[in-house]
Amino acid sequence: MEAHPLLAIRNLTKSFAGVKALDDVGFDVHAGSVHALMGENGAGKSTLLKILGGLQSPDAGEIRMNGTSVRFRSPHEALKHGVSMIHQELMPFRNLSVAANIAMGREMTRGFPGWLDHAAMHREAESLLGRLGLSIDPRRRMGDLSVAEMQSVEIVKALARKASVILMDEPTTALSEREVGALFEVIDGLKREGKAIIYISHKMDEIFRIADTITVMRDGRHVGTRAAAEMDEAELIRLMVGRDPAPRAVRRGNPGEPVLEVRNLGNPGRFEAIDFTLRRGEILGIGGLMGAGRTELAEAIYGINPARSGEIRVAGKPLRIRSPKDALKAGIALVTEDRKRHGFIPSMAVGPNLTLSSLRSPWIDFRREAEIAVSQIDRFSIKVADPGQPVVSLSGGNQQKVVIAKALLTQPEILILDEPTRGIDVGAKAEIHALIAGLAADGKAILVISSELPELMALSDRVLIMREGRVVAEVDPSGTTPEAFMRHAMPG
Repeated sequence: MEAHPLLAIRNLTKSFAGVKALDDVGFDVHAGSVHALMGENGAGKSTLLKILGGLQSPDAGEIRMNGTSVRFRSPHEALKHGVSMIHQELMPFRNLSVAANIAMGREMTRGFPGWLDHAAMHREAESLLGRLGLSIDPRRRMGDLSVAEMQSVEIVKALARKASVILMDEPTTALSEREVGALFEVIDGLKREGKAIIYISHKMDEIFRIADTITVMRDGRHVGTRAAAEMDEAELIRLMVGRDPAPRAVRRGNPGEPVLEVRNLGNPGRFEAIDFTLRRGEILGIGGLMGAGRTELAEAIYGINPARSGEIRVAGKPLRIRSPKDALKAGIALVTEDRKRHGFIPSMAVGPNLTLSSLRSPWIDFRREAEIAVSQIDRFSIKVADPGQPVVSLSGGNQQKVVIAKALLTQPEILILDEPTRGIDVGAKAEIHALIAGLAADGKAILVISSELPELMALSDRVLIMREGRVVAEVDPSGTTPEAFMRHAMPG
């Protein structure tokens, strides 16, 4: 038994604009264990990790490492004490290579001082990427990677720092099942080396698969800490939300006439020969592994990266969609996978972000805008002090709610949802699922892309499976097993 816990958190308190994000939080984290941190969006989980990672300072309280009191005034100081963080929101250096990103802050040099040893950094990056089973070229520019690939590199970067405490904030949100399995094997290895992992995830199956201990937070307070083996999913949800979870959305049937038709759509190097029909009142799921072309297909339909060949028809009429503006005019809205790049404007407040896509005049009626913003904040239970609060100050889940609410304000007939519950807690996820089902019942045509197979199967009327840029199968969720799905999705 260790004399002191590897990490001890005592009475941490933190407020923003008079609102307590953390209120007297304390618990212990032990070496050689995975300590899951659970709670709804706004519970204070990410704030706690930012304090432990040196990104923020507490108003009160204490952090101890191996019994010694420490204070982190920067991420560099946290790293010096052996604490490394994998962020929920990606913060890569997009213009640098993958190898340079992994080596950031501990670059290898040779010869004259300051001369970078690129070959050595590439070798190290290849080794570390291989540890996670990734085949990403270390020479590629970070900005050219997909969200899932960037998230994989961020995980590798944290592992490269050889920290004793690794903070993981939603590390698997953009990873395929295969990549998640590789990450969990790495985590098992880190445990054997005596490392401690603090792990935030809204995916219950992950928590009960890898966690040794679970701490639950609610409204900035510590609700309880228990051994994972002593809890089940129902009890964990009750502790997190203070109530029983909302019922799972039930899929409907009987879709109407075709609303969106895609014929032989292609974009070289991304996807090719895509054909499908989406009907009114239908939820059509699109599944597949990372790099299958799912997001690229959504971006083509919405005009972010237009298709080079093929045809898109809306309500039977062929359309040339060259930009999101064209898509919005056609009644198509997109909830993007990468909310920070395409979902909102970080420099703007919550209110203007909510109404941005639905503006119909060059003259802004600020009073009406405020009324609409308050209505959407209430409808989606967005945790925000007021509509003037910066959107970047919200938790990841609440940022996602802003993006969904903004898309629906355009009153689309076709709604494309790319990872709609990424970073969303279990309570909010059930609400979003019910909302999606309700929109379909009201006649909206909905395209859902998700890396979470249970979500895809629960929501969809049909699922198209993509592999290496092509649709390789169409399945009925009610008659398909996860194993059969993966057989279609995995490269031959």
